[in-house]
Amino acid sequence: MELLSLLSLRRDPRILKLPPYLSALCIVVGVVWLLLLPLDDYSRQTYISENALLPGQVHTYFGGSEENIFRAYKREVEALAESGTDEVVEKLGEIFRSAGLKVARQKYQYTSSGKTLSGENVYSILYAPRGDATEAIVLVAAWRNMDGELNQSGVALLLTLARYFKRWSLWSKDIIFLITSESRAGPPAWVDAYHDAHSPSVASLPLKSGALQGALVIDHALSHRFESLHIVYDGINGQLPNLDLFNTAVSIAGGQMGIPSALQQMWKHADTYRDRLQTMLRGMVNQGLGHASGPHSSFIPYHVDAITLQAVGDGWQDEMAMGRTIESIFRSLNNLLEHFHQSFFFYLLMQQNRFVSIGTYLPSAMLVAVNFTIMAIALWVQSGRPEQKSLGSTEKGKEKMEIVKKDDMVSVVPSQSLATVERKIFLPLASVVIVHFLGVVPLHLFNIISATQMSPIFYAFAGLNVLLPHVGAALLSRYLSPTAQQFLLIKSFSLLLLGMFLSALATLNFSLALLVGLLSAPLTFIPLPAPSHQRRLGVMFAAGLLNLLAPSAVLLAGSVYLGTDVRRILVEAAFGWRVWGMWTQMVVWCVWWPAWLVGAVLLASSPISSASVPGTSRAGEEAQREKKRV
Repeated sequence: MELLSLLSLRRDPRILKLPPYLSALCIVVGVVWLLLLPLDDYSRQTYISENALLPGQVHTYFGGSEENIFRAYKREVEALAESGTDEVVEKLGEIFRSAGLKVARQKYQYTSSGKTLSGENVYSILYAPRGDATEAIVLVAAWRNMDGELNQSGVALLLTLARYFKRWSLWSKDIIFLITSESRAGPPAWVDAYHDAHSPSVASLPLKSGALQGALVIDHALSHRFESLHIVYDGINGQLPNLDLFNTAVSIAGGQMGIPSALQQMWKHADTYRDRLQTMLRGMVNQGLGHASGPHSSFIPYHVDAITLQAVGDGWQDEMAMGRTIESIFRSLNNLLEHFHQSFFFYLLMQQNRFVSIGTYLPSAMLVAVNFTIMAIALWVQSGRPEQKSLGSTEKGKEKMEIVKKDDMVSVVPSQSLATVERKIFLPLASVVIVHFLGVVPLHLFNIISATQMSPIFYAFAGLNVLLPHVGAALLSRYLSPTAQQFLLIKSFSLLLLGMFLSALATLNFSLALLVGLLSAPLTFIPLPAPSHQRRLGVMFAAGLLNLLAPSAVLLAGSVYLGTDVRRILVEAAFGWRVWGMWTQMVVWCVWWPAWLVGAVLLASSPISSASVPGTSRAGEEAQREKKRV
């Protein structure tokens, strides 16, 4: 009886009805898991893991007469506001030399979307009196910040700190003072050349120091006193600096200097569930997009932990307070005996002193990804089962039976429950592979065309996305005539690849994997090709939903929500691909779009398909035929 029950359960067609519900349950649990993270029971307080940092334990001396020097440098910067790059770099180099520092320059040029961006970086090195030039810390200030504003106070503060740090003999690490022409191309050009990974259009660095241990960026474009420090920490492709660096900056700014800090542009944080969730989701969006959020982002791919301190608001904090904060952070970094490694590199912040580590949030994306794998396995099993006959087509008691023996047990089971069907996988496998390779076309196209052609080509591609599934379905049915089993296998292979890609991506960029997984979730539940008289309303609804969730439609909706032109987003993505090494568009066009296209083609095949799905009953078809006869 036990053997009979197991065999009957294994071949029971009702088992194949469970996977869609299991997949839906995984998606719901994954989303609920994410929404629980801001609660106190699932998040925890931040803490310093590296004891050698000793944040806020030193007395800072920056101030007094240094304020007069800062004001003089600020006037020099303001006077150069409208000057050319050569004049600015020459003047900054003279200031560094007057402080007794070695100075070097670096020219760079990048071409993206038909536009050429060129500039020149200037930097100087303070060699540590107590070091051996094997380690260095970088202090960065871009001439213009990410918003294109003149970083007048930031550059002046860097020049003042360079002169101030030169007077101290306590440094055990070299300090590099870097001023870039702008924030987007200057930092990656310099850090690429520092690690000898630059392109031919970027000049090599004539002056170098040791291994970079950390970097701090100053962004102070205000002409008045500021209220708080906005700490920007998001890196390229969702990479993050070590949490100890962020905690050190927060501890020094708030605990030692009394300067409020903010993150993810949450200027007023009431420590409520809503504010925590909003902060966490903003961080996930920035990490999912994978773009550079500041000059510091270019350092993180080289395992150089970096953050940006941005002065925001209108308050009573002055530049001397910001300078003392930077001095204290550099004193802490100077204490490091080895590279940052004690704390977390994968985390989600929901306020300055509360975070969630990867072990807590990763199951959310994994559950969303595993729903595709569950459905893929179910479709694979279903494709190997014969088509079931209706109950009315076989007289009761005349069904063919077969004797099964195992060890000392003997059972009699229906022959149909033991039957298997050979799977023809060449066509399904080739179809899925070809569609995934097609993703190279939009990936290459949107990275090489000029900015003026971006909008018309994108809208043409978006329109083509609406027609392409119908054209693909017609060609597939006319020239290849796939069977019902092959339709099952096409969907199975597509979902299997999608689940595999997202599971691997979740460990590298959790936010992007979760975002793509949620937007692709309807692909799990799209109906398979069936006769035109069945599920017509469901197919129409699914087709409309898929068109709304196409990558091109989501990109267009995102541009409308952000209040920007879709051309600007595409130009930024192309720039990120060429300069920052951003691979978000590769995930979009080579993972998400092929999976969407396969699902849309299968859905478009429903009205022109006469195949019935293996493992399902033909009772519905026979009932329709009987009705027509009557």
